Formats: sequence, C-alpha cells, structure tokens
Amino acid sequence: MKQFSAVLLLALAGCGSVRNLDDALHPAERVGPGTAAAPNAVWTPPADAVPPPLPKATPVVPASTTLTLDQAIDTALTNNPDTRAAWFQARAAEAALGSTRSSYYPEIDLNASLTHNRNATQGGGSVTTSTAFGPSLTLNYLLFDFGGRAAQVEEARQTLIATNLAQNQVIQDVVLRVEQSYYGYLGAKSLLASQEATLKERQASLDAANARHNAGVATIADVLQAQTALSQAQLNYETFEGNLRTFEGSLATAMGLPPTARFTAGELASDVPADTISGAVDELINRAAASRPDLAAARAGVERSRARIREVRSQGLPSFSVTSSIASTTFSGSTNRTTQPYSAGIAMRFPLFTGFRTTYDVREAEAQTQVAIEDARSLEQRVALDVWTSYYALQTAAQRVKTSRDLLSAASQSADVARSRYRAGVGNILDLLTAEAALESARAQAVESRADWFLAMAQLAHDAGTLGPQPQQENSTK
Repeated sequence: MKQFSAVLLLALAGCGSVRNLDDALHPAERVGPGTAAAPNAVWTPPADAVPPPLPKATPVVPASTTLTLDQAIDTALTNNPDTRAAWFQARAAEAALGSTRSSYYPEIDLNASLTHNRNATQGGGSVTTSTAFGPSLTLNYLLFDFGGRAAQVEEARQTLIATNLAQNQVIQDVVLRVEQSYYGYLGAKSLLASQEATLKERQASLDAANARHNAGVATIADVLQAQTALSQAQLNYETFEGNLRTFEGSLATAMGLPPTARFTAGELASDVPADTISGAVDELINRAAASRPDLAAARAGVERSRARIREVRSQGLPSFSVTSSIASTTFSGSTNRTTQPYSAGIAMRFPLFTGFRTTYDVREAEAQTQVAIEDARSLEQRVALDVWTSYYALQTAAQRVKTSRDLLSAASQSADVARSRYRAGVGNILDLLTAEAALESARAQAVESRADWFLAMAQLAHDAGTLGPQPQQENSTK
C-alpha cells in the first residue's frame, strides 16, 4: 500500500506542471492565446502574449556635425543591424565547424546508478533486499568511416566560408546604400541652392516688369506673367526643400541613426573627373568574377554540396569504432562486495541493405550539387551583366556631365541677353521668362548629372566587388 501511495504522489506531482487541468482534458478548446471570434474581428492579445520590446540600442554618433562620406560609412558600419546580424551568423557557423570537428576526438561518458531491489522468496517465507551503486566510464571513438567524417567537416568549413563572404557582401551593400543616400542628399542640397538663384532672378524680372509697367511702357500682363513665373519657382523650391528633408532622413537611417538626427554635409563637387574610368569593361568583369563576395559564396556552396556527396556515400560503407568501458559497482545486502568490470573492443558497422536509401541519398546529393553549380553560373552571368550595365551607365553619366555644362553655359548667356533686351525695351516678357525657365532647367540638369555620376561610380565599384573595406587576412578557416 505504501508503494502504491508513493507512485500516486509522483503522478500528482507531474500533473502539477500543467497550469490548468481543464486544458489537458480538453485540448481542442484551448489554443494557447486564443483566436479572434470571427474572420472580420480583430484579435485582442492577452497580456502574456504581447512580446516584450527589444532593448534600445545606443547608436554611435559622428564626432562632428559636419559629415563627410567616410564618417557616414564608418558610422553606418558600426550601427547598422544588418552587418551585426551577418557577423553573428558567421560566428554561429564558426561554432558549428568546431562542433563538427569534435568527431575527431573520443567521446567519454560518466554514468552513475543506484538500484535497490526487494524480493520475496517463493511462498513469501522470506524477503531479501539488495542495493547496488557505483560509477562507470564509457569511451567511444570512431576510427575509420571511408571519409564520411572528413566530408562533414568540409561541409561545415565551406558553410563558414560562405557565411563570412556573405558578411562581406552585406558590408558592401551597406556602403552602397550610404553612398546613394549621401550623394542624393548632396544633390538635393545643390538643387535647393540653384533654385534660390532662380528665385532671385525671377524676383528681379518681376521688379523689372513692375518698373516698366509703372513707366507706362509695359502692360499689366507682363507683371502677371512675371508673378506667375516667380510663384512657380517658389513652388519648385518648396518641392526641392521637401526632397532634401527626405534624403536627410534616409541618410540618417542608413547610418543607423534616428531620422530626426541633424547634421550638415559639404557641397556637391562642382567639377567631376568625368574623363576618368579605370579599366575596360572586360577587365572590370574579370575583377568582379574574382572579387564579388556573393559569387565566391556561391562557389563555396558548390564545394559544400560536393562534400555532401562524399558524406552520403560513406553512409553505405563500413565504419570502425573503438568502444571501452570500466565500472566500479558496490553491492550491499545479503552480500557486500565491490566489483570493477571493464571491457574493450573494436566494432564494425556495415549497412548491408537499407531499402536503397543510400543510393537515393547519393542521387539527391548529386542533383543538389548540379543545382548549386547552375545557380553559381547564373549568378556569374548576373554579375557580368551588372558590371556591363554599371560601366555604360557611368559612361552615360560622364557624357551628361559634359553636355549639361554646355547647356548651362548656353542657357546662362541666353538669359543674360533676354534680360538686357527686356530692360532696354526691345524684348518682351515672354522671351525673358522662356530664357529663365531654360536656365532653371539647365541648372537642375547640371546638378543632377553630377550627382548621377557619383552614384554611377559607386554602383560600378559595388558591382565590380571593390566597394567597401578590403578583407583582412587574419583568421583562417583551415
């Protein structure tokens, strides 16, 4: 009876881990935090189902409010969560490689047991009790498995290589995003400055129209047309100012800062080396094939798949292991004694028939390897196309810089002539406003062409695999 009571108490103690016995008896009616009452009803989460907020990160802020491109990139690489996540993934892959390499070492287990027996002789005449207790050590070591263990380590090694290369690619992507936001910000800032000049010119034209109208040599139509042109220029100014704020927030976010962060940057370069394009397109494509981290990661994936084939093939071959154990067991009861049994031996395992599982596993691994090869080839083609597109986009941007310079020079001269003619009374307001509109457009295109050149240069460097910090040869994955 006492034994039955002990078992019952243990069972009740196990039931104590269930928060609600009714949940265990009616599981279909209890679905965790529940669901909405109807498809068109909003689900209200209970208090214990609301995830806690993530801890607030303290971003690194540039030391100076006058921001340079290098400072923006350094700040972004320090604060950006994408680079941190990629680094932690690489750390996890490194730990996985260490775990796989542990198969080259013996595995030793320490066990201990305590057993109490109570037996009654036939007929219940007498009762005997005995207790056995003691520790034991067990050793297992894989001697040889036809390369399966080495293939597993190679898989983990190639995974680590691919993960590290993926981190390099994330860094390059972050650098590109920062450069795009930075040059977009500078371009928007220059557009706003050029529009300020346009506002001054439109105000001067309105003043000239008012002066001519007051002198009786121009109609009110001239004044109204000049006022309309000034209002349109003011509207464009407000649009450019909004775009500048948008780029300001984008740049702050790219650096891992809140959009409300305030900073100032330099001016967009008034002159760019548009004639400088390093290397022919074939050289840049070859450089990308050798430098792009994502392409190198894809090739590491191919090597990982090949190692997987060797691992699967070894599963159908014999494996040899060393097994050994030693124990110290003490018996108490009718007899008191201590024994130290031990054993040692070599075991072989040879799967003679597994329902053709190994055959199909090898076929699957070989097919997956071909998939990895073709994916790598496809990526290599896309990389070449990216470089080709970026190369000629840069050439087009360089040509646009030259053309926009000529356009701005001609538009400036035309606007100067139109102003002089109107003030002299030999030109009309329509000619003046048309020339000033052309000058406004030429200024905007000159700014945009310079910003586009910097963006195209950054994109080409990214596509060629040369954007961002160069990898340092510190850690080896061998």
